[in-house]
Amino acid sequence: MSNTQMRKADHLRICLEEDVQFQHLTNGLERYRFVHCCLPEIARSEINLETKFFDRQLRAPILISSMTGGTEQAKTINLRLAQVAQKYGLAMGVGSQRVLIEKPEVAATFAVRETAPDILLFANLGAVQLNYDYGIKECLQIVESLEADALIIHLNPLQESIQAKGDTNFKGLLEKISNLCSSTSIPVIAKEVGNGISGKMAEKLINAGIKAIDVAGTGGTSWAKVESQRATEPLRRQLGETFAEWGLPTAQCILEVREFNQEIPLIASGGLRNGLEAAKAIALGADLAGIAQPFLKAAAESVFALEEFVELLIAEITTVLFCTGNATIAQLKQSESLNKF
Repeated sequence: MSNTQMRKADHLRICLEEDVQFQHLTNGLERYRFVHCCLPEIARSEINLETKFFDRQLRAPILISSMTGGTEQAKTINLRLAQVAQKYGLAMGVGSQRVLIEKPEVAATFAVRETAPDILLFANLGAVQLNYDYGIKECLQIVESLEADALIIHLNPLQESIQAKGDTNFKGLLEKISNLCSSTSIPVIAKEVGNGISGKMAEKLINAGIKAIDVAGTGGTSWAKVESQRATEPLRRQLGETFAEWGLPTAQCILEVREFNQEIPLIASGGLRNGLEAAKAIALGADLAGIAQPFLKAAAESVFALEEFVELLIAEITTVLFCTGNATIAQLKQSESLNKF
């Protein structure tokens, strides 16, 4: 097993077995409440959760966020996630595919297209790898291998800072991201990994050619904590603990990005745990709600557990629409039903 595969196996084990969630810094959505509508004047059975992202129709505004790949356990999890995404018409991203470039034989651990021929599917690579001998060729390779509809370029300076032998040369990356965006017809999505994308950074990324933003703010998995758990050096363990609560709340990121740009396709992830929080994120301005850790926990258990979780999410979002008097996701976004308290 390569070093990258061992790291992926560690990440999976730690996220499933250890408490690596933010403890104090939240996603910020608890500060918002929906205005209850006691007389919705709609039939709940007629509520429609369908939405579009990159001109692709989804049956619900949910993204199974990027998590894993590269190991046999990851293969099982990805196939289960894909099966459920196909059944319920959800979008899905896979974990970083850097390991696929290093070891092409692990491609099967990411290969979900046969299981989910119709889903909106995102490939994934760390942006910093563009400074470590990865270029347009490698980006196209992972997109083609996955038969993906778009490419996520994830931004993780804090995680790389904590990680032993992390890749920390982020110099000149914006120009390389811009070159990537202009050199391919595949939409490129910029995503953080749990510390948030500010409005100012979103502006730079959009001007560079990024076609969608996934803010991935605080409140969920703290990758500083994950890397602290993996560390064998006392310095890195402590460094991870010091920065365990670092970042921008998801709600703040959504508002900042939308203040700059009303049109950019926007994904809200980072600490979303249920359909009520997903609906809040959408009402604030997101187009999709990205959820990772709850999907990971369910996928590690069974397909049945995943289906139960998705059906609960759908029921929760439907209940929000019903109890705010909105029949569609578009109406919810325009309704001004969410107040800050």
